[in-house]
Amino acid sequence: MLSHDILHDRLEQLNAIGISLSCENHIDKLMETILIAAKHLVNADAGTLYLVKEGALYFEIVITESLGIAMGGTTGHPTNLPPVMLRHTDGTPNLNNVVACAVNKDITINIEDAYTAEGYDFSGTKRFDASVGYRSKSFLTVPMKNHEREIIGVLQLINAKDEHGELSYFDEDSQSMAESLASQAAIALTNRRLIHQLEELFESFINLINLAIDDKSPYTGGHCQRVPALTIMIAEAVNNANYGSMAGFTMDNRDRYELKIAGLLHDCGKITTPVHVVDKATKLQTIFDRIHLIDARFEVLKRDAEIDFLRGKCTETEWETRQAQIESDRTFLRHANTGGEFMPDSACDRVKAIAQQSWLSPDGIISPFLSAEEIENLSIAKGTLTSAERQIINHHIEVTIEMLESLPWPKHLKNVAEFAGGHHERMDGKGYPRGLTKNQMSIQARIMGIADVFEALTARDRPYKDGMKISQSLTILARMAKDQHIDVDLFEIFVKEKVWKNYAELFLGPSQIDEVDEEKLLRIATGKD
Repeated sequence: MLSHDILHDRLEQLNAIGISLSCENHIDKLMETILIAAKHLVNADAGTLYLVKEGALYFEIVITESLGIAMGGTTGHPTNLPPVMLRHTDGTPNLNNVVACAVNKDITINIEDAYTAEGYDFSGTKRFDASVGYRSKSFLTVPMKNHEREIIGVLQLINAKDEHGELSYFDEDSQSMAESLASQAAIALTNRRLIHQLEELFESFINLINLAIDDKSPYTGGHCQRVPALTIMIAEAVNNANYGSMAGFTMDNRDRYELKIAGLLHDCGKITTPVHVVDKATKLQTIFDRIHLIDARFEVLKRDAEIDFLRGKCTETEWETRQAQIESDRTFLRHANTGGEFMPDSACDRVKAIAQQSWLSPDGIISPFLSAEEIENLSIAKGTLTSAERQIINHHIEVTIEMLESLPWPKHLKNVAEFAGGHHERMDGKGYPRGLTKNQMSIQARIMGIADVFEALTARDRPYKDGMKISQSLTILARMAKDQHIDVDLFEIFVKEKVWKNYAELFLGPSQIDEVDEEKLLRIATGKD
């Protein structure tokens, strides 16, 4: 029997271990903590923690202190040991192996000396001993049962040592302590697994939302995956940078997870955006691209010009000039319809001039060549969306915020709505939907703003443009930093830490990756170029 003082100390250890287990979030670290604590509690030289999976016991952590062996857990050394099957090939329970027997019979097995014990196969243990010069003697094998009394694993301790460090056996008090620890450990491990499963379910549900958006439009589905990845890449760079105004920014694993979730949900409001707006590949596209209707009108103009020539109403030179002008106008409108980064005022004026022509429709009605709606669409200065359609698109961020703020977030995810809802704000307060300034936004929200813009500039799956080259995209970002659209300090880290390069290697095509003048970019961003 243990003395009163030793027993008291072990009870204190057991309480401390229980508190420690309840605080550990990392499963591998948790299992490692369980085994190390058990070894110390009963003064064992070695131990193994097994988990039950698919009808077998898998080695998760293996430690033999006197031999310097440590495998599994956070050691970086995989166990690489074959699992112990709970049943033989004929379906009968495996009672020859001590750990399998402990599970199959739901009992603690306490063996004083493996070399003299009967009923168990220790041939593998003896071969190991012979190969390394070890002597495996006492074994304490304890099933780990969760709150539903299901065995989820086995805690096996080897070679108890007395107060002089000599090999001994596991007495009743040690067995009782180990059983108590195994029970606490099983509950802690089950709870951690449950939390992990809930997190997986939560992320799967988020991915389901993004899948629904992707199903509506392939042009936003990729965006919903790339922006979170780039957001984390930028955040890690900021976390590692020790210069500038961001030097004090740090993240732990919970911060990373919160930002990851915000990134995955940053465009969830797009699930309400009409498909015909999201997928508007050209300025005239609705259910179909109306440029084909305009093509038909040009054919009518060409027909009428030819009729005038044949009837002697114009000369051949005038007819040829008219035909050339019609083809020139048709080519111009086709190009204008594709959208782009900028349409000059002179091009808009030409659209209006073409619209002033008239044409004779098949039903004999003389109409303006372009309707007011067609003029508005073809005169869009940037992209393919009218101001009304852009309002519809922009509304997605309001829906995103509304959706996210309505959820009962736990403490460690309480900032998700703010992070995700700020990626269209600007540093000068001219963004949307709330017109926040830099000082009113978290660093994470500002990071997501850069990720959102850079992904959009370089994306290769947009219907209205090709993915830009890196140098062009970064130049646009630099100008946006200068104009206080994005955070200039974050842009500096984005450039200096080569986040753009790491992202390009993962997501961009070879033709998009070109030479980048980092110093020039930083001069543009700070207004020195």
